[in-house]
Amino acid sequence: MFPGGGQPNMQQLLQQAQKMQQDLAAAQVELARTEVEGQSGGGLVKATVTGSGELRALVIDPKAVDPEDTETLADLVVAAVQAANENAQALQQQKLGPLAQGLGGGSGIPGLPF
Repeated sequence: MFPGGGQPNMQQLLQQAQKMQQDLAAAQVELARTEVEGQSGGGLVKATVTGSGELRALVIDPKAVDPEDTETLADLVVAAVQAANENAQALQQQKLGPLAQGLGGGSGIPGLPF
């Protein structure tokens, strides 16, 4: 039902859709610039990713390096990157979630991670 019972103003709807599209694009640019961190091993390994999930940095404390046990180091790296990506996904939800809801709920919109 539309206010006043009439037809929707198509020009107004198009303007709203265009603004939402611009807001979504701006949020995606902001996500690509924002960096989040994940860590493992009590901070022995730290991974930094962008809000869009691109790995930017990996810091390994020398205490985590044992030439006799590279598997543990590999596990710490994987865990740190996973933690960073989880933080990036939370940031995506925070930034893009409200915009996706405005576009009809978010599910089924190509290109959105949720």
